[in-house]
Amino acid sequence: MRHKHRRPRKKLAALAAVAALLATGGALGTSTALGTPTAAPAAARAADSPRVVGEKWLDSRTVDLTIDSPAVGKQLPVRVILPTRFKEQPDRTWPVLYLLQGAHDDYTSWTRETDVEEFLADKDVITVIPASGPTGIPTDWWNHGSPTAPDYEAFQVEELTGLLRATYRANGTRAVAGVSTGGYGALAFAARHPGTFGAAASYSGVLDTTALGMPTVMNAIVARELQLPSALWGSPFLHRENWNRHNPAALAKHLAGTRLYVSQGSGIPSSDFGNLEGAVLEGTLWGQAHGFTRQLDRAGVPSTVHFYRGGSHAWPSWQREFKASWPTLAAGLGLPAQAS
Repeated sequence: MRHKHRRPRKKLAALAAVAALLATGGALGTSTALGTPTAAPAAARAADSPRVVGEKWLDSRTVDLTIDSPAVGKQLPVRVILPTRFKEQPDRTWPVLYLLQGAHDDYTSWTRETDVEEFLADKDVITVIPASGPTGIPTDWWNHGSPTAPDYEAFQVEELTGLLRATYRANGTRAVAGVSTGGYGALAFAARHPGTFGAAASYSGVLDTTALGMPTVMNAIVARELQLPSALWGSPFLHRENWNRHNPAALAKHLAGTRLYVSQGSGIPSSDFGNLEGAVLEGTLWGQAHGFTRQLDRAGVPSTVHFYRGGSHAWPSWQREFKASWPTLAAGLGLPAQAS
């Protein structure tokens, strides 16, 4: 097992006020979110094909890929963990589990912070941890209408899937799970692409992006990476329709048929006395998580929900919840809950 290096926690609170002021900015200017695109405008990029331009094996099961993504317009890293029996069964295809990063983190997060490699060693699934950019929000950026706006959603849902099928014998069965902004991505992907994912799980995710205070949270995350908040989906007031098109709560009815697992802690009071900031942030997301599950109930969409007292916006809670959600994910992947 590789040594896990803890990344220093980056604070969001100091930027919340700034983000709130910028939230109504509309078209205050243009931004090339997450870096200057290296590819041509969208029409030209559509004709390109994603390709693997780098491959680095870390051990017999784990490989880091570098993918040239037309959708994002840059080269992106992806970590792939293969099933233990991958090489000894060369004619077999495999389902794919996507694990999405949180804000201000990267594609190494799940293997750095959890024992996911060991936990999945006896599970017959390809595990993929793709980059979502420094904000960790896997979406199609608006960038004030720029034709070169990066589209992390297309990269992960479409481009990466094709490459995995061609290179690593992935089949068409998929599930997706994520922490924090990755939890947003998991439920947004499933809602915006109905029937694509057999299961989706969110651990402390932003699942109702237009709920009270949530645009400020999202804008703070974007501003934390020195990007203009309105570059994400526009102003939450002037461009409400675009925000709703990306809001899992507004798309709840489209989650019918997808197995769902939603977990969220209350934050305060928390037993994690060394991470007060994480407890406060977890508590900030408590109300909107309840709002999201109410929308599921109104739409008649079943889900497994775990709202728990305390906890913090941190990996110890998320690792526990990932393991608790495995039966849901396994069912969506067509796998037994307990490995054979």
